[in-house]
Amino acid sequence: MVDPTFYVPIAQAAEEAGFDSIAIPDSICYPAEAGATYPYNEDGTREFLENKPFIEPLIAMAAMASATTRIHFHSWVIKLPIRHPVIFTKELTSVAVLSGNRVRLGAGTSPWPEDYEAVGLPWSGRGRRMDECIEIIRGLSTGDYFEFAGEHYQFPSIRLNPVPTEPVPILIGGHGETGLRRAARLGDGWISAGSSTKDLMARLALIDEYRREYGREDVPFEVHATTEDSFTPEGIARLEELGVTHTNGGFGRFNPYGTDPDPESLEEKIDNLRRFADTFIA
Repeated sequence: MVDPTFYVPIAQAAEEAGFDSIAIPDSICYPAEAGATYPYNEDGTREFLENKPFIEPLIAMAAMASATTRIHFHSWVIKLPIRHPVIFTKELTSVAVLSGNRVRLGAGTSPWPEDYEAVGLPWSGRGRRMDECIEIIRGLSTGDYFEFAGEHYQFPSIRLNPVPTEPVPILIGGHGETGLRRAARLGDGWISAGSSTKDLMARLALIDEYRREYGREDVPFEVHATTEDSFTPEGIARLEELGVTHTNGGFGRFNPYGTDPDPESLEEKIDNLRRFADTFIA
């Protein structure tokens, strides 16, 4: 949610500093009028999004990947059910191929009915649509012929070429029971939108319970989470003990959830990420 011209130099500096991945948020459009609240802000407001720049995540990934060699990229999170899964899978696998398997797909349903209205899709049934999208992405990403006959999507046997040499990991977003169950049942990991350590512990316990229920407790599983403990060495160690595999660095003076303009220059952002890397990653 920063100046798009900053993306490539920040990615290069983050790679040099030792970061593992860059998270790219998703927003198709901002409605002039809307009834839904934003569930991941304490007060439910979403005015902070109105003037934030959003580059389409896969395009942002492709631009940054072309200027780097090691660092990975993950969407945090793409509103998957508002995209057609065949076209989206072609785009996703193309970026994965060109980046050398440096892409993870973080996916959610979107908390805004207006996103679905904007693309002519119904708000109801979005969860089932999401499940079908995941199945189609996995099927088409193999490079084998794949056909599908579901409630929302139907197509004859087709194949994509090329496809990446490794499956794109799919990380599921969502804090409610449905999202946690979907992560346990279908995901290669779970992405938190931020929470207290107490709430994180409770959600991870539920995911563990659901994974056992679905017989997936031994499948590798990533957890991307940020809490108030994410900004001290002791706190990061605590997150690791809880099973968190990826956590975020600090935001510096820029509050992405505020309505004020971004006060930081590119140089200040790079200085901040290098300072964080020197303190924590090293």
